[in-house]
Amino acid sequence: MTATTRRSAGAPDTPRATAPCADCTADSAGGLSFDVTVSDAAERWDAALLLRLRGSEPEESVRLPLVPLSDGSDGSGGSVLRATLPSTVPLAEGRWDVYLALGEGEPQRLLPGCNDLRSLVDRVPRTDRTWLGVRIPYATKYGNLSVRSWLRWPHAEAGEVWPADGGLTVHGRLYGADLAPDARLEARPRGRTEPDAPVVLGTLEPQEERSGGHGFTARLEYGDLCRAAGEGTDDWGVWLRPGGEADPVRVARVLDDIVDKAKVLRYPALAVAGDGARPGEEAAEDGADTTNAVDTTNAADGNGTVWVRPYYTGANDLSLRLERSPSTSG
Repeated sequence: MTATTRRSAGAPDTPRATAPCADCTADSAGGLSFDVTVSDAAERWDAALLLRLRGSEPEESVRLPLVPLSDGSDGSGGSVLRATLPSTVPLAEGRWDVYLALGEGEPQRLLPGCNDLRSLVDRVPRTDRTWLGVRIPYATKYGNLSVRSWLRWPHAEAGEVWPADGGLTVHGRLYGADLAPDARLEARPRGRTEPDAPVVLGTLEPQEERSGGHGFTARLEYGDLCRAAGEGTDDWGVWLRPGGEADPVRVARVLDDIVDKAKVLRYPALAVAGDGARPGEEAAEDGADTTNAVDTTNAADGNGTVWVRPYYTGANDLSLRLERSPSTSG
């Protein structure tokens, strides 16, 4: 028996001097094409691009045929093969590592080449689909090519995010659902799914219709959030409930060419005094569903200052983190 060593996620498995690379082009519908330059491969019928979902057990993979575009006579230094991932093919949400497979040989990890992702900027999802697929190619920390995929519907896309005046204001658009009169923003503890988990209610105002989706401006008061946060409840996800009995929709920002928003979009923390938070208003208007809604009529109990900071998770979901400082009184 021979021992094997598990390679770190995204780690290189092909020497850099011999590893092939792929140029990626995105289309406005969500499809991707991969152009791979390979020596002496123009006549191979068994060449394929292999996508492997990182961390999947059992392994989930997608195999795409590579077809010749050129034979190297143009001075490119090898044959150019193209694989296409159509927008109509669902790709499970996660990070997919990209390989070149030639025949029965061991697949080779691909390096990133030149990416043309201009069509992803300000993308407007099609409304005749029952799901939204977003795929963004990127270079891993080891310099390999991977694809970050999102698969959602409905989808609430965050636009401008403004932490100010004691709360969070979010401008965005909802796709795949309609906004009812009782639509609202909600904050829910991340990682908690029990029925009695607290829910902090915000407000939402529909905005003028533009190209696809339903525009909205929503607001969540930090004072309400701090009063709801108990021990170990300092990380909250931001959701949009379209109204009535409709399921809440995670608010995220995925309709552009930035893979990891947390590295690019950073927001300031605002302080909320533990004993001076602004008294809350009624949790909901008459007729609204207030199940698990937090009673915001009681003032905070004076246990120090809480700083509230918006941020994007590794999945580009909008969230709020509470950072506590001890009380200096007494």
